[in-house]
Amino acid sequence: MVDVTSPIHLNTLRARLTRERLASYDAVAQGNDAEAIALYEWNTAASAAFFASLQGFEVVLRNALHRELTTWHTARRLPGEWYDDPQDLLDDRGQHDIYEARRRVSVRRRPITPGRVVSQLSFGFWRYLLTSRYEQSLWTPALRHAFPELRPQRRREVADRVARLHLLRNRLAHHEPIHRRDLVADHADLLFVATAICQHAAAWIERTSTVLAVISQRPGPRPPSPRRPPAERSARRTTS
Repeated sequence: MVDVTSPIHLNTLRARLTRERLASYDAVAQGNDAEAIALYEWNTAASAAFFASLQGFEVVLRNALHRELTTWHTARRLPGEWYDDPQDLLDDRGQHDIYEARRRVSVRRRPITPGRVVSQLSFGFWRYLLTSRYEQSLWTPALRHAFPELRPQRRREVADRVARLHLLRNRLAHHEPIHRRDLVADHADLLFVATAICQHAAAWIERTSTVLAVISQRPGPRPPSPRRPPAERSARRTTS
């Protein structure tokens, strides 16, 4: 039976996790191995809680954007689906993302339906549709209608928040530390955008979320809230 309180256990665990991975936790714990491991464990719990809320959020977001793009596409009597991009509105990377989404559906030998293509498009794809590049071509005629509760309907009010949530999601997907982030603000960003789309969806996400409960259980001192710069200004095109 392993004594999880023993120095041998802590030293062995640190070796398995590696000093590099624990560096940010050690900086907060100031050399206390047990506190560093406790913070690491909390970071894992917070990541899991956020990932669960982001799952529902991403589905709600992409479905809302897909619905408005479909409505706009149909009203213009254009051929195919909106993601066929008959007017060549999307940049090369956006077109490549759609090609890859269709390819993944085909590899599974399933019919290429809008629902299947949409489910294969990454969070990064949808985040990028909200950037300034598409303000006139997509936001003004179509995408703003995906946020009926947003007043006034300024694109950046949702674009910056979605960009920050996308970066958070990528950190979660790569098992990176999030303990230095302002997680309360991240949670508020998520609920702000969800509410702009649909108050009922936002209420469901908030009711099922365990994020704030996990945040309240953080061990050790809380770091000062980091400055949250405008996300779009430093946005990089990613597909995760």
